[in-house]
Amino acid sequence: MERVGGDGASAAAAFNQRSHELSQTFQYYLDKTVPHAPYRWIGTFVLAFVYALRVYYLQGFYIVTYGLGIYILNLLIGFLSPLADPELEPSDGPLLPTKGSDEFKPFIRRLPEFKFWYAITKAFCVAFMMTFFSLFDVPVFWPILLCYWIVLFVLTMKRQIMHMIKYKYIPFNLGKQKYSGKRPSASGSSPRAD
Repeated sequence: MERVGGDGASAAAAFNQRSHELSQTFQYYLDKTVPHAPYRWIGTFVLAFVYALRVYYLQGFYIVTYGLGIYILNLLIGFLSPLADPELEPSDGPLLPTKGSDEFKPFIRRLPEFKFWYAITKAFCVAFMMTFFSLFDVPVFWPILLCYWIVLFVLTMKRQIMHMIKYKYIPFNLGKQKYSGKRPSASGSSPRAD
Protein backbone atom coordinates (compact mmCIF):
# COMPACT_ATOMS: atom_id res chain seq x y z
CA MET A 1 0.00 0.00 0.00
CA GLU A 2 2.82 2.43 0.75
CA ARG A 3 4.24 1.80 -2.69
CA VAL A 4 1.04 3.11 -4.29
CA GLY A 5 1.24 6.26 -2.15
CA GLY A 6 4.91 6.64 -3.09
CA ASP A 7 4.04 6.34 -6.78
CA GLY A 8 1.31 8.95 -6.34
CA ALA A 9 3.72 11.35 -4.68
CA SER A 10 6.29 10.66 -7.38
CA ALA A 11 3.71 11.31 -10.11
CA ALA A 12 2.63 14.54 -8.40
CA ALA A 13 6.25 15.68 -8.13
CA ALA A 14 6.83 14.87 -11.81
CA PHE A 15 3.67 16.76 -12.76
CA ASN A 16 4.75 19.77 -10.68
CA GLN A 17 8.20 19.69 -12.25
CA ARG A 18 6.76 19.50 -15.77
CA SER A 19 4.26 22.31 -15.14
CA HIS A 20 7.07 24.46 -13.70
CA GLU A 21 9.18 23.82 -16.83
CA LEU A 22 6.24 24.72 -19.09
CA SER A 23 5.62 27.87 -17.06
CA GLN A 24 9.27 28.90 -17.39
CA THR A 25 9.27 28.22 -21.14
CA PHE A 26 6.08 30.25 -21.58
CA GLN A 27 7.53 33.10 -19.53
CA TYR A 28 10.75 33.00 -21.58
CA TYR A 29 8.89 33.45 -24.86
CA LEU A 30 6.57 36.03 -23.32
CA ASP A 31 9.60 38.04 -22.17
CA LYS A 32 11.05 37.89 -25.68
CA THR A 33 7.94 39.67 -27.01
CA VAL A 34 8.42 42.75 -24.79
CA PRO A 35 10.41 44.88 -27.28
CA HIS A 36 8.10 44.00 -30.19
CA ALA A 37 5.04 46.06 -29.21
CA PRO A 38 3.65 46.68 -32.72
CA TYR A 39 3.75 42.96 -33.58
CA ARG A 40 2.14 42.05 -30.24
CA TRP A 41 -0.70 44.48 -30.85
CA ILE A 42 -1.17 43.32 -34.43
CA GLY A 43 -1.51 39.76 -33.14
CA THR A 44 -4.06 40.88 -30.57
CA PHE A 45 -6.08 42.77 -33.20
CA VAL A 46 -6.06 39.66 -35.40
CA LEU A 47 -7.32 37.62 -32.43
CA ALA A 48 -10.02 40.23 -31.76
CA PHE A 49 -11.05 40.12 -35.43
CA VAL A 50 -11.29 36.32 -35.36
CA TYR A 51 -13.36 36.54 -32.17
CA ALA A 52 -15.69 39.14 -33.77
CA LEU A 53 -16.12 36.92 -36.84
CA ARG A 54 -16.96 33.93 -34.66
CA VAL A 55 -19.58 35.89 -32.70
CA TYR A 56 -21.00 37.33 -35.93
CA TYR A 57 -21.35 33.95 -37.63
CA LEU A 58 -22.75 32.24 -34.53
CA GLN A 59 -25.20 35.11 -33.95
CA GLY A 60 -24.84 34.65 -30.21
CA PHE A 61 -22.60 34.98 -27.15
CA TYR A 62 -23.50 38.65 -26.82
CA ILE A 63 -23.34 38.54 -23.04
CA VAL A 64 -19.77 37.19 -23.28
CA THR A 65 -18.89 40.03 -25.66
CA TYR A 66 -20.50 42.57 -23.33
CA GLY A 67 -18.50 41.22 -20.39
CA LEU A 68 -15.36 41.37 -22.53
CA GLY A 69 -16.13 44.99 -23.43
CA ILE A 70 -16.61 45.96 -19.77
CA TYR A 71 -13.34 44.23 -18.83
CA ILE A 72 -11.43 46.00 -21.62
CA LEU A 73 -12.94 49.34 -20.54
CA ASN A 74 -11.73 48.69 -17.00
CA LEU A 75 -8.23 47.88 -18.32
CA LEU A 76 -8.26 51.04 -20.44
CA ILE A 77 -9.00 53.18 -17.39
CA GLY A 78 -6.00 51.64 -15.61
CA PHE A 79 -3.87 52.22 -18.69
CA LEU A 80 -4.83 55.90 -18.89
CA SER A 81 -4.55 56.60 -15.16
CA PRO A 82 -1.39 57.71 -13.36
CA LEU A 83 0.18 55.40 -10.80
CA ALA A 84 -0.10 58.00 -8.05
CA ASP A 85 -3.55 59.55 -8.46
CA PRO A 86 -3.69 62.96 -6.74
CA GLU A 87 -7.42 62.56 -6.03
CA LEU A 88 -7.04 59.23 -4.27
CA GLU A 89 -3.77 59.79 -2.40
CA PRO A 90 -3.63 63.04 -0.47
CA SER A 91 -0.11 64.41 -0.31
CA ASP A 92 1.71 67.56 0.74
CA GLY A 93 1.96 68.81 -2.84
CA PRO A 94 0.83 67.83 -6.29
CA LEU A 95 2.41 64.68 -7.64
CA LEU A 96 1.84 65.67 -11.25
CA PRO A 97 3.14 69.03 -12.49
CA THR A 98 0.36 71.60 -12.60
CA LYS A 99 2.37 74.63 -13.81
CA GLY A 100 5.06 75.07 -16.40
CA SER A 101 7.60 75.88 -13.68
CA ASP A 102 6.99 72.61 -11.81
CA GLU A 103 9.57 69.87 -12.00
CA PHE A 104 8.99 67.44 -14.84
CA LYS A 105 7.89 64.04 -13.63
CA PRO A 106 7.30 61.40 -16.26
CA PHE A 107 3.87 59.85 -16.55
CA ILE A 108 3.87 56.43 -14.91
CA ARG A 109 0.80 54.35 -15.67
CA ARG A 110 -1.17 52.41 -13.11
CA LEU A 111 -1.29 49.57 -15.66
CA PRO A 112 1.84 49.36 -17.85
CA GLU A 113 1.52 48.78 -21.60
CA PHE A 114 2.79 45.20 -21.52
CA LYS A 115 0.40 44.14 -18.76
CA PHE A 116 -2.41 45.97 -20.57
CA TRP A 117 -1.66 44.05 -23.77
CA TYR A 118 -1.27 40.74 -21.97
CA ALA A 119 -4.57 41.13 -20.07
CA ILE A 120 -6.47 42.05 -23.24
CA THR A 121 -4.97 39.13 -25.16
CA LYS A 122 -5.84 36.69 -22.37
CA ALA A 123 -9.37 38.13 -22.22
CA PHE A 124 -9.91 37.56 -25.94
CA CYS A 125 -8.56 34.01 -25.64
CA VAL A 126 -10.89 33.22 -22.73
CA ALA A 127 -13.87 34.80 -24.50
CA PHE A 128 -13.04 32.86 -27.67
CA MET A 129 -12.91 29.59 -25.70
CA MET A 130 -16.25 30.43 -24.05
CA THR A 131 -17.89 30.54 -27.50
CA PHE A 132 -17.41 26.77 -27.75
CA PHE A 133 -19.76 26.13 -24.81
CA SER A 134 -23.48 26.72 -25.32
CA LEU A 135 -23.85 27.34 -21.58
CA PHE A 136 -22.51 30.88 -22.13
CA ASP A 137 -24.87 31.65 -25.01
CA VAL A 138 -27.48 33.48 -22.96
CA PRO A 139 -30.26 34.88 -25.17
CA VAL A 140 -30.30 38.67 -24.83
CA PHE A 141 -31.39 41.59 -26.98
CA TRP A 142 -27.95 42.78 -28.05
CA PRO A 143 -28.83 46.36 -29.11
CA ILE A 144 -29.67 47.21 -25.49
CA LEU A 145 -26.31 45.84 -24.32
CA LEU A 146 -24.52 47.79 -27.04
CA CYS A 147 -26.30 51.06 -26.16
CA TYR A 148 -25.59 50.55 -22.46
CA TRP A 149 -21.91 49.86 -23.16
CA ILE A 150 -21.61 52.97 -25.37
CA VAL A 151 -23.18 55.16 -22.67
CA LEU A 152 -20.88 53.63 -20.07
CA PHE A 153 -17.85 54.19 -22.33
CA VAL A 154 -18.75 57.83 -23.01
CA LEU A 155 -19.37 58.64 -19.35
CA THR A 156 -16.20 56.89 -18.21
CA MET A 157 -14.02 58.53 -20.86
CA LYS A 158 -15.55 61.94 -20.08
CA ARG A 159 -14.60 61.50 -16.43
CA GLN A 160 -11.09 60.34 -17.38
CA ILE A 161 -10.55 63.23 -19.80
CA MET A 162 -11.73 65.72 -17.17
CA HIS A 163 -9.20 64.18 -14.77
CA MET A 164 -6.46 64.59 -17.40
CA ILE A 165 -7.40 68.24 -17.92
CA LYS A 166 -7.61 68.97 -14.19
CA TYR A 167 -4.16 67.52 -13.43
CA LYS A 168 -2.62 68.45 -16.82
CA TYR A 169 -1.16 65.18 -17.95
CA ILE A 170 -1.10 63.28 -21.21
CA PRO A 171 -0.93 59.48 -20.87
CA PHE A 172 0.76 58.98 -24.23
CA ASN A 173 4.36 59.44 -25.21
CA LEU A 174 4.32 61.57 -28.31
CA GLY A 175 7.97 61.03 -29.10
CA LYS A 176 11.09 62.80 -28.01
CA GLN A 177 10.48 66.45 -27.24
CA LYS A 178 12.47 68.81 -29.44
CA TYR A 179 13.83 72.01 -27.96
CA SER A 180 14.51 75.04 -30.08
CA GLY A 181 17.51 76.88 -28.76
CA LYS A 182 19.81 79.46 -30.27
CA ARG A 183 21.31 78.20 -33.46
CA PRO A 184 24.77 79.28 -34.59
CA SER A 185 24.74 81.88 -37.30
CA ALA A 186 25.29 80.67 -40.83
CA SER A 187 27.62 83.55 -41.80
CA GLY A 188 30.67 81.36 -41.35
CA SER A 189 32.42 83.74 -38.99
CA SER A 190 33.49 81.94 -35.88
CA PRO A 191 35.65 83.15 -33.04
CA ARG A 192 38.04 80.27 -33.69
CA ALA A 193 39.98 80.24 -36.90
CA ASP A 194 41.47 76.78 -37.40
